[in-house]
Amino acid sequence: MNNSFVNTARLLGAGLRALLVLTLVTGVVYPLVVTGIAQGLFHDKANGSEIKADGRVVGSSLIGQQYNLPLKKGQETPDPDPKWFQGRPADGLGTNSVNTRYKLILSGATNLSADNKDLIKQVEAAKAAVVKDNSVPGYTVKPSQVPADAVTSSGSGLDPDISPAYADLQVHRVAERNRLPAAQVEKLVKDHTEGRTLGFMGEPRVNVLQLNIALKDLVAKR
Repeated sequence: MNNSFVNTARLLGAGLRALLVLTLVTGVVYPLVVTGIAQGLFHDKANGSEIKADGRVVGSSLIGQQYNLPLKKGQETPDPDPKWFQGRPADGLGTNSVNTRYKLILSGATNLSADNKDLIKQVEAAKAAVVKDNSVPGYTVKPSQVPADAVTSSGSGLDPDISPAYADLQVHRVAERNRLPAAQVEKLVKDHTEGRTLGFMGEPRVNVLQLNIALKDLVAKR
């Protein structure tokens, strides 16, 4: 038998064995080990940081949601439901994006500069809406009270958190719409305010989904 043919056959056999071993190690053993460690040590994070309510998954603590009223006839953009705490604007990549309303196809910022006329107009309109929507009898919101996160989207457009200042600004409106004492709603916000990570990283924040779940439970006990 030709020696070159034998050598070729040996090389092919060695290559096949190497392929099978690497497939087994990287395609089966490694994923199983990593999955097992993740499920054992980081079960919550490995499964998407799920938030449950009424015995079912209602969202993730990492992804923002919107709380809107049903669309009216001829209406393209829904109005925010005033009985719920509202998150940050979900401008995503802009008005032509597929992710303008927290749709999980892609994410990103508007990329508009701070002096862009369109962005300035958007912010001014959002600020006026925040003042109007959150001013109720006995409590008037001043433009100077509106924090930046109430009128701008996050870099991803999917931020699940708002600042304590924005949550506090919404307390009286939420309390009135749900016929609750403002003090109870204020306590709800305080109880769901998280501090800086490890005491020094990031900013204090309130997860809107978790806050609204707690609000729903409070209303049910009324």
